[in-house]
Amino acid sequence: MVTLNPDDMTPVINRLRRAQGQLGGVIRLIEEGRDCRDVVNQLAAVNRALDKAGFAIVSSGMRECLKSPDGISQEDQATMEKLFLTLS
Repeated sequence: MVTLNPDDMTPVINRLRRAQGQLGGVIRLIEEGRDCRDVVNQLAAVNRALDKAGFAIVSSGMRECLKSPDGISQEDQATMEKLFLTLS
């Protein structure tokens, strides 16, 4: 089982909160009937923020696996690879 370092998650949580606000902005833009370009640009910003948060989570999990005195198990390695590929 891959656990996350809570200290590493503070910036991730901040990024996700920012993305949550941006997503609210996308919804408002659509509700206001704003230009397609504005909506898509804001939506792209949300996607980038979510991607960065996801990669930061996988990176933290990998660091935790590597810190283990026993090294990384085959199961954890497979899990981390699968998580990484899920984001790509």
